[in-house]
Amino acid sequence: MSLHSEILEQPDCLANLLTSQRQMVERVAAAITRRNVPFVMLAARGTSDNAGRYANYLLGGVNRLPLALATPSLFTYYEQPPDLHGALVIGISQSGHSPDIVSVLQEGKRQGCLTVAITNAPSSALGQAADFVIDIQASPELAVAATKTYTAELLSVAMLSAALQGRPDGWETLEKIPGWIRSTLELEETISGAARRFQGMQRCAVIGRGYNYCTAFEWALKLKELAYVEAEPYSSADFQHGPIAMVDKGFPVLTVIVEGKVADSMMPLLQHLRRDLLAELAIVSNLAAALSLAPAAFRLPADLPEQITPIVSIVAGQLFAYHLTLSKGLDPEKPRTISKVTDTR
Repeated sequence: MSLHSEILEQPDCLANLLTSQRQMVERVAAAITRRNVPFVMLAARGTSDNAGRYANYLLGGVNRLPLALATPSLFTYYEQPPDLHGALVIGISQSGHSPDIVSVLQEGKRQGCLTVAITNAPSSALGQAADFVIDIQASPELAVAATKTYTAELLSVAMLSAALQGRPDGWETLEKIPGWIRSTLELEETISGAARRFQGMQRCAVIGRGYNYCTAFEWALKLKELAYVEAEPYSSADFQHGPIAMVDKGFPVLTVIVEGKVADSMMPLLQHLRRDLLAELAIVSNLAAALSLAPAAFRLPADLPEQITPIVSIVAGQLFAYHLTLSKGLDPEKPRTISKVTDTR
């Protein structure tokens, strides 16, 4: 099994997750509702932290649940955890072995909070620390860079949001995700050709906003892990508050922009980058106007709801990072200095 094969597994993986874990997710949602949870504390690291960024938008915007990303060092080194009274405490970890993430759930339970683990290892320390475990059921992920476990974590968050809403149409939308990802995987030849265009890239900015703020971070992480590119993620708003000064002719700017609330605010920036600053753009989008600006344009399905797009858009980012790595003559199966499981305290 390879990184590439695990990218291609994602439609089947997510279809299985939807079928196998819906009942568990609905049990979790019922427990949250019974407790009238006022806010969420979420702990994660690395790729899973980007799933937390997605949860911040989705649970906050759709379900009106304020969400804070935990500061695990307060629970471990400083031994001064915040007051979590009444919170829902969620830990997200592919391996379930990071002691700092486990410590947040253990403290949440000590304070009487409802605790939930989202993990690919339900019998792990994280799973054992939780009241409920959502098993992302991605099967073993052997590649060092996370792909299918990341989209499974995103879908788990989206399933929880749908269960909290309690509307059948929410689940009907989620059931379309495997098909949307299959359509995105069909872009691989186009993405491979575009990656060769960026073969010499050593640094870049990666931009997203709103629900796809997490996608900017995850795409940048994959570029760092696999192709050793100094990729810095930004919201389009933050990018204009200073970092845009580093853009000159040919500077690579990779962007996710989708139809929805933030698109109109992002288009003037992309036009300025392309037409005035002569930046080299790669764009993942379902908007024709945005795609027309980029020599490297990856078209998402047109009917994607904005709040679901991160689960699909990152697949194009994964393929781009994979093929860029190959074009640089690097081995995507053996990224230097990192391992599959990182235990941090």
